[in-house]
Amino acid sequence: MRSAGAARACRGARRCWLSGCAGSTEGPQQRTGPERADDREALVDLCRRRHFLSGTPQQLSPAALLSGCHPGFGPLGVELRKNLASQWWSSMVVAREQVFAVDALHQQPGPSQPGDSACRLVSPECVREILQDQETSKEQLMAFLENLLKTSGKLRATLLHGALEHYVNGLDLVNRRLPYGLAQIGVCFHPVLDTKQIPSSVKRIGEKTEASLVWFTPARNSSQWFDFWLRHRLLWWRKFAKSPSNFSSTDCQDEAGRKGSKLYYSFPWGKEPIETLWNLGDQELLHMYHGSSASTLQGRDGRKNVIPCVLSINGDLDLGTLAYICDSFQLTENSFARKKSLQRKVLKLHPCLAPIKVALDVGKGPTAELRQVCQGLLNEFLENGISVWPGYLETVQSSLEQLYSKYDEMSILFTVLITETTLENGLIQLRSRDTTMKEMMHISKLKDFLVKYLASAKKV
Repeated sequence: MRSAGAARACRGARRCWLSGCAGSTEGPQQRTGPERADDREALVDLCRRRHFLSGTPQQLSPAALLSGCHPGFGPLGVELRKNLASQWWSSMVVAREQVFAVDALHQQPGPSQPGDSACRLVSPECVREILQDQETSKEQLMAFLENLLKTSGKLRATLLHGALEHYVNGLDLVNRRLPYGLAQIGVCFHPVLDTKQIPSSVKRIGEKTEASLVWFTPARNSSQWFDFWLRHRLLWWRKFAKSPSNFSSTDCQDEAGRKGSKLYYSFPWGKEPIETLWNLGDQELLHMYHGSSASTLQGRDGRKNVIPCVLSINGDLDLGTLAYICDSFQLTENSFARKKSLQRKVLKLHPCLAPIKVALDVGKGPTAELRQVCQGLLNEFLENGISVWPGYLETVQSSLEQLYSKYDEMSILFTVLITETTLENGLIQLRSRDTTMKEMMHISKLKDFLVKYLASAKKV
């Protein structure tokens, strides 16, 4: 087992292989060329082995990750995304007045519009029945298929439509007083061109988990609210990052001339938008409630009744999860072992985002008694909302260094080692992911320490 002094001697060298990130002022500088590619391969390999991502390396290319056509997140990746969504919800809904949760169907009814490229659901049996009707002419067949596509429900591409549907009900909820917001987290769908298909125009369905806040505000202060939300969102993304400068924003404009901003993360392959903010004016509401009286849509702005502007804030939680995985990845060289295979790989995810907070393991001593102590700690931690990895249940023997390496790659914050010393005097060994330091602590103080540590991490 590596001593505490040796652990302190291990020299940390941040591998900033993300584009645009400055090198560390201490230790080796940022890698370039093939070495950066090696680092990316090491990260993908880690994510697969530790079940942050599912699939083969070929299925986890940048194009597949961006399109949402990869096999999906593994158990730890799902937990990371859930923690990210929880932090988003706390910041955008729980901690705010006049923001309410809504839900909407994944499938939207209604005929397709010209230029509408939304994915649609069509029953295979229905298509097969039409195609097998030999008495149907080509013209009739085309007409049947076009009508089928027009009348079939389309899968939602954004969460905006669902929020607008709830606008009037939300207006009643706040006694028609502006501003107020509607929030939702859910899966959205979009067509993805599959170059392997013949014909090449065949498209697949890509998925992504989005977090949406639609903010309804009087037009007179819509610009101020837009600036507020832009600053809030950029600071929020940076809050959990090891390299905050990799998150940036840029102004943009759509085809209709409406102004917006995009928040980007600098991935190894380049910048990608993880969140968009748009000032949509009142046109989206007027289109949604076409034919309704103006009084139905009007909210109160002081003593005036106005139709509000719509600010849309839409984040991609899948891409955000990938961003934090990239941001947290570090390679640290062992002072006593220069071989790359012996480098320490670690995901230093923010404590609020780390999928598992504590690992419980046993050292030397009577196995049954040690496991009983671990089980008691596990129950205590779970009762206090602390996620635990039950390493003491493993049947395959591993050295402590192998366990520490595994838990670092899983981004587990602390490893608690229960030994025969614990049975004698109540002392456990606590090892930190970030510092690799080990310290002795009485078992009675462990739960309070972890609760305070995680609570303080939320306030940073």
